[in-house]
Amino acid sequence: MTALNKRQGAMKKPPRAGKIREEILREWRGADEPDNLNAGIHRAQQFVAAILRAAGAEDGLNEDTVRSTWKELAGHFIASHTQPVSVKGGDLILRVTQPAMRFHLEQMKPMLLTRIRSQLGEDRIKSIKFTLG
Repeated sequence: MTALNKRQGAMKKPPRAGKIREEILREWRGADEPDNLNAGIHRAQQFVAAILRAAGAEDGLNEDTVRSTWKELAGHFIASHTQPVSVKGGDLILRVTQPAMRFHLEQMKPMLLTRIRSQLGEDRIKSIKFTLG
């Protein structure tokens, strides 16, 4: 072999198996392999806070806790004529069975709100709203 042939042989390296595979896949797919397959994927934890805030539950207040606390705070008679429906945006929604009871609870609202706030936390329940049902 001459010196020229040795130099040309040294310049041309045989393709590695990985390169051949990439070329075959590129040709088969019709495009290059994407750089990062996870580029458009987001974790759910990035959106959980926004979803909870939109649902009115970002403060972590459990409605079952409100229901059990309501029975203790309101007493047996009032609790038997009312039912906590939900907590949304800091508003406790109570279903009341009779209009007369609703009127009575409207008069008691400041006292009930004070009791609820002392039990569940000052900033969790901002107001109480009543619905007939």
